[in-house]
Formats: sequence, structure tokens, C-alpha cells
Amino acid sequence: MSRMAGKVALITGAGGGMGRTHAVRLAQEGADIIALDLVEAGLAETAALVRAEGRRIVTGIADVRNLAATKDAVALGVAELGRLDTVVANAGVTENVGPSWTIDEALWERSMAVNLTGVWHTVLAGVAALEVAGGSVIIISSTAGISAAPGASHYSAAKHAVVGLARTLANELGPQSIRVNTVHPGAVDTAMTLNPATFARLRPDLEDPKAEDVVDVLAARHLLPVPWVESVDVSNAVVFLASDEARYITGTQLVVDAGLTQKAMS
Repeated sequence: MSRMAGKVALITGAGGGMGRTHAVRLAQEGADIIALDLVEAGLAETAALVRAEGRRIVTGIADVRNLAATKDAVALGVAELGRLDTVVANAGVTENVGPSWTIDEALWERSMAVNLTGVWHTVLAGVAALEVAGGSVIIISSTAGISAAPGASHYSAAKHAVVGLARTLANELGPQSIRVNTVHPGAVDTAMTLNPATFARLRPDLEDPKAEDVVDVLAARHLLPVPWVESVDVSNAVVFLASDEARYITGTQLVVDAGLTQKAMS
């Protein structure tokens, strides 16, 4: 497949989870990749998977909270690969802790710094290169960015905020033929969903719940009879928005959640 042939995509948080899947799917469609993450661990595996698809990849260490470091890493990747067509602002963190008044200031600030300011930094780092020939900015938000998320107001506030950022950027960058959209995953089969803390929150009746113990709980929240979507399903949405198939789509929110946000509660 070649929907991204000859193009270069930047992905943050590419050392694992959805970021790695975005990199592989974009590579399968013909893109070369600039893959950034906070630490080296995981980037080598992502690079190997991209190269196995016959594509080039430049990896870099960058904390998206640091604008200078992010700009430097992006500039190095663009210098080596020659261009930039797609920015996927994927890096994010989440911790469900309880009611808003129980969230300490450090946790709140960390969520805003990574999930909101880090997205802004990523776009700032990539937009100069995108301006050469237009392109696509894709911000990974969450269903928590379009609906309430009790117990995670710090995360939900940041994910709502990037929707406003994306809408504004779509207006500002449209004249340069740069499209800006957000993607909103629900529960995904990555460590952000499949972890002991989430299992314990969903099944407080069990002493040590595992993934199989929360399948029915999660599936009951969806219109479709599945407990979560696979990371590749989110990456397929990213590929679509990055490709020319979405050339006139900007300022929108694409939800990939098995019907979580549309389920009518009886």
C-alpha cells in the first residue's frame, strides 16, 4: 500500500504503545519516520519494525515538555530525511487518582505539561517544515477529551484543551494548506488501559484482578461487543487523516471508541 509514499511523518511517544503502531502503519503505507520519545528504551524496536517495512527512520530522544530539545530533535530528523509532511502528537501520560480535590498540584501540572504543552511544542517544532508544502497535524486526544472522565480531571482537562488548540490551529494553518485534526481513542489494548491500577479500579471486588477479569466490565460500556479497540485501529485513523484521502478534512474530531461515547445508559 502506498498512501504515504514519498512522505515523512513525525511521531512523539514512538517508543511503544500506540506511537509504535502509528510508526509501523505509516511505514507500511510508504512513509519514512521521525520517531521521538523521552527515553531510548523502545525506540530501537520501533526502528527495527519500520526498517522491516523497507522504510527509513530517524530516532531521537526528546522530552516534549522541553521546546528546545523537541525542536532540535525534529530539525535533525528533517535534515536527514529531507522533508516533513505529517506531525502526530501522540506522547501522553495518564493516572486515574480519584475526585478532583484529591489530585495534587504536581500531578495536575505534569498532565498539563505533557498532554497539552507537549502537544503545542510538538506542533511548533514541526510547523516550520510543514509550511514548505502543506501537510497534516494529528493530535491524539481521548474520549476523555469529548466527555467527562470522573477520577481523572487532570487528564480530561488537558485532552479537552487540545481540541481547542487543534481547532484554532486549523484556522491559523489552513491558508498554508496544513490540516489539523484530533483523534479520540477509548479503551485501547496498551499499557495505558491494561495495567494493574485500572484493573483494580474496575474490579474492586477482586484482590488481584487481571485483564481477563475486566473484559465484561469494559465491553458493557461499548455499543460494539468488544472490551477495547486495538492500537492498530487508532493508527488506521491516523493514516487516513495523514493521507490525501483526507485532504479536505480539518478542524474535526475522529472518535475510535467502539461506541463508548454514544452508548445510551438505561
